[in-house]
Amino acid sequence: MLHDLPPALGEGCAEAGIGPEQGMNIHPFELAGERLAALPSGALHWPAAGLLCVSDLHLCKTERMARRGGGMLPPYETRDTLARLEADIHTTGARVVVCLGDSFDDPAAAEAMEEEERLWLLRLQAGLRWIWIEGNHDPGGLGFGGTYLAELAEGPLSFRHIAKAGAESGEISGHYHPKARISAHGRTVTRACFLTDGARLILPAYGTYTGGLHWTDPAFAALLGAGAQAFLTGRKIYAVPVP
Repeated sequence: MLHDLPPALGEGCAEAGIGPEQGMNIHPFELAGERLAALPSGALHWPAAGLLCVSDLHLCKTERMARRGGGMLPPYETRDTLARLEADIHTTGARVVVCLGDSFDDPAAAEAMEEEERLWLLRLQAGLRWIWIEGNHDPGGLGFGGTYLAELAEGPLSFRHIAKAGAESGEISGHYHPKARISAHGRTVTRACFLTDGARLILPAYGTYTGGLHWTDPAFAALLGAGAQAFLTGRKIYAVPVP
């Protein structure tokens, strides 16, 4: 039961290099010898490097859905995603931002981004080292500031959009939009989650309108070793074993 589990209310924040104002609801952990922190928004913070990592923003998804004749959704998801990203940059004091692929729903969506939102994104980038990792939805440059890479190696950590089978320890990826489903208070609770086996980490989707892949899907079993854990996002972060 979710309410029987201890929330990760900032235990180990000092060791992770995180101040008390940030540590009330984060989950510090280690990967490849580096102290990292899972944030309730679904972002990853690497304090020693001043780095904030987010995956699968899927900005402008409503525009792509409307263009392709899909369901009409309220066109506010991009602003909501940018607002949360701005808050995480401010809270962490990040100097480096890594967007781990599928930052836009497709290249045409990036081109159709509203001017107000485009300027907002450019303001967020100002003064920061901003790295766009290519995803399957948004390969190649999209005309925004920053650096476009297929992968990024930073110290002992490697950042790529899709996890590689047999990858080295320290791999950080996205793509799968992992979600956990747990029984709590007599009802089913579904939350986006981080997944890790201590050697690699798969981030949840950060974007507002994003679906998810259940944490028991065979795709995760093929990537994660024994003893894998999930860090459930939300108002409080919960660390639970992957079934």
